[in-house]
Amino acid sequence: MSSPSKRREMDLMKLMMSDYKVELINDGMQEFYVHFNGPNESPYHGGVWRIRVELPDAYPYKSPSIGFVNKIYHPNVDEMSGSVCLDVINQTWSPMFDLVNVFEVFLPQLLLYPNPSDPLNGEAAALMMRDKPAYEQRVKEYREKYAKPEDIGAAPDEKSSDEELSEDEYESLDDEMAGQADP
Repeated sequence: MSSPSKRREMDLMKLMMSDYKVELINDGMQEFYVHFNGPNESPYHGGVWRIRVELPDAYPYKSPSIGFVNKIYHPNVDEMSGSVCLDVINQTWSPMFDLVNVFEVFLPQLLLYPNPSDPLNGEAAALMMRDKPAYEQRVKEYREKYAKPEDIGAAPDEKSSDEELSEDEYESLDDEMAGQADP
């Protein structure tokens, strides 16, 4: 096994062990989706984005390709394609970085500190510079519309089917069921 493929496997396993939900595409280790939560202290907080990651054959010597699958309103993310404009991924990538860095440092920094002077989404950049409260409101609208945890199957507070309901929850379910007529 060559060194890049060993490193690819190791980085992917490390990402999976860091509590990120990872979905492999075509059972390979080169393309996968990662569920990414918006960082605290940002208008993205509470949203969950599905990030498509493609690892080139030369990974880690060549940077991964990163893109948002569900829409996000951000100056440095192309609204249509989800492509990310991030120097550390696109130009200054180093084999010292790994996938955990991307999801724990690079993407949170991108969302916390957008760079409107190098935009992929010119409208978002202009609004951010002209009217920051209106920009943050638009971010929240997109988050509510496109990044609800339940929409991508990543609801953080979702009860699993084998958890017991409290007595109040059980009674309210009974009431709901009693109020519904059979079709």
